[in-house]
Amino acid sequence: MEITDSRSLPSTEGPEDYFTGDVRIDPLFNPEDEARAAAASVTFEPSARTAWHTHPLGQRLVITSGCGLVQREDGQIEEVRAGDVVWFPPGEKHWHGAQPEKAMTHIAIQEQLDGEAVSWLEHVTDDEYEGDD
Repeated sequence: MEITDSRSLPSTEGPEDYFTGDVRIDPLFNPEDEARAAAASVTFEPSARTAWHTHPLGQRLVITSGCGLVQREDGQIEEVRAGDVVWFPPGEKHWHGAQPEKAMTHIAIQEQLDGEAVSWLEHVTDDEYEGDD
């Protein structure tokens, strides 16, 4: 058994290359030995969001507080709330973040394939975020 002291995994700001707005990432665990899964608690302040991206083995989001928005390529923007669970299949282009007036926190779980867990793409424009694309 191993217990990780949460203080050993400091919070970081979401890099501007991959996020719009104020985002805090709190790592939970990384792959060890033969395991491939990693997880982080990610907090998005109102209107903050990821860039478009994909995951080689998919991604699961567990919404833990607040209200958010999720969208897959060519799909409608959908609202999510605390308690909701979202699954993005492998290779599905998508983004996620907070609603304009409400922060959102989720736990993001994804697996690495050949050492890679995510492929970052272009930023979500304001028009896309507002559903005006």
